[in-house]
Amino acid sequence: MKVFRIGKTQYAQDLNGTGSKLFGGRWNHVDTPCIYTSESRALSVLEYAVNIDLDYIPRALSLCIFEIDETQIHTLQIKDLPGNWSETPAPKSTKDFGSKLLEDKHPIIKIPSIIIPQEFNYLINPLAEISCFKILEIKDFVFDLRIKTN
Repeated sequence: MKVFRIGKTQYAQDLNGTGSKLFGGRWNHVDTPCIYTSESRALSVLEYAVNIDLDYIPRALSLCIFEIDETQIHTLQIKDLPGNWSETPAPKSTKDFGSKLLEDKHPIIKIPSIIIPQEFNYLINPLAEISCFKILEIKDFVFDLRIKTN
């Protein structure tokens, strides 16, 4: 199965979850590595757009296409998530919840998107004991600023 990620070109080949380890994310605390991906190119653009300030969008972006092993996916539904899972900014409860799943070595976690809850993001766990993902392709990506401006 293919999943997608938009990010800075300089980190496109990083398979260690360095960015999320350094800065944390909705589903992980600082020092817990994770690779955030989405089920479609369009959702990956939306996820990137809501998480970056217009003034900090780098010129050098890449679209990374990953292949993941569908047999290693741990699927979560909204009913499984903390009650405040969609609050902004991300509450501590979601960071605790996701970090626990990653520490339990779930290789891939399928989780609803806050932007479109009927669509899914896939958290890839670089610390999982099973190798369950690889990069298929990295393409240059130009972010259309109309997404962030009036």
